[in-house]
Amino acid sequence: MKLTVNIARILVGALFIFSGLVKAIDPLGLAYKMQEFFEAWSGGSVTGIWSWLSDHSLMLSMLMNTLEVGLGVALLLGWKRKFVTWALALLMIFFLFLTSYVLFSGKIRTCGCFGECIPLTPVQTFTKDVVLMILIIILLLGQKYILPLFRTMHLITLLVIALMATVYLQSNALEHLPIVDCLPYKKGNDILELRKMPADATFDKFAYSFIYKKGNEQKEFGMDNLPDSTWQFVDQKKTLTEKGNGKLPLINDFSLTDDNGSDVTDAVLGQHDQYYLFFIKILDEAKGDWQKGFEQLYKKAKEQKRPLYIVTADKQNVNAFMNVKHQYNLPVLICDGIAIKTAARCNPTVFLMNGPIVQGKWSWADINKAIKN
Repeated sequence: MKLTVNIARILVGALFIFSGLVKAIDPLGLAYKMQEFFEAWSGGSVTGIWSWLSDHSLMLSMLMNTLEVGLGVALLLGWKRKFVTWALALLMIFFLFLTSYVLFSGKIRTCGCFGECIPLTPVQTFTKDVVLMILIIILLLGQKYILPLFRTMHLITLLVIALMATVYLQSNALEHLPIVDCLPYKKGNDILELRKMPADATFDKFAYSFIYKKGNEQKEFGMDNLPDSTWQFVDQKKTLTEKGNGKLPLINDFSLTDDNGSDVTDAVLGQHDQYYLFFIKILDEAKGDWQKGFEQLYKKAKEQKRPLYIVTADKQNVNAFMNVKHQYNLPVLICDGIAIKTAARCNPTVFLMNGPIVQGKWSWADINKAIKN
């Protein structure tokens, strides 16, 4: 029993640390996933408590990631074994609820348990959580075998260091972008290529039938044997005949629109030379002192004769700021806010592009690095 408990201790502790850290490198990713859950649970209208939770999703994300790492480290160190094992059990019950909701409701595609770096299917995630729950039950039954590795003061010191490191990792990502980029817009990726439908993608197939009535008689007809005009249409039925595999492009919501409402995605990304995409999702939400850095970037772009495009979901305000207030006279392109949140985790973020390929990306805090390239 002692050996079994210690094996379970290592597996659970290591997995919780890994799970927390892989999400801590991109805390906004988990925050957006939380907002997706809150919207689903609220029935699509995020009001009341759901609105409050959605507004504080980033704080909740950072707390959750730090908690996972903290509990994992505490378990491995053997600190407060009774409290830690019960806390792990309660957290695991909550995770099981989330993963079962994703699996059986079909309202959310993935739970984001390992962030963007290790995407799991709902079945894989639920299975993983069931196994983890079994291991935690073993820990609950064998608490007496979970012995501390060091003296109490040393345990607390190591635990505090782990918690502080996790908080720093997340704070750094919010200011300088994730240190490991697992998103489809990472450096070296071809955006146009990733917008293409996978060659092996299949789609749901449906059979349609139509219900007509004539006098007191009501009858169902297929597409190839519709009745004559003496029959009156009543309803239409749609039946799934073949399920598709659900495969979609890695980038399926990114498009750029100009002032006239025309899609210019291919024209902009299809250029053969280098250019900049400056993402600023919402002007009022822009972080830090980015304006000075942007002015330097603007000058660099003019010197190098590199086109500079502003990409935003807040066209009216951004256009007024860029071209009226500061007279930069730059093209301002509209992009969906959700797509911008994926492409640019910091607001603002600048991409150096070469055709459709991302050559570099920097947050508002590192625009000086973009200027040097």
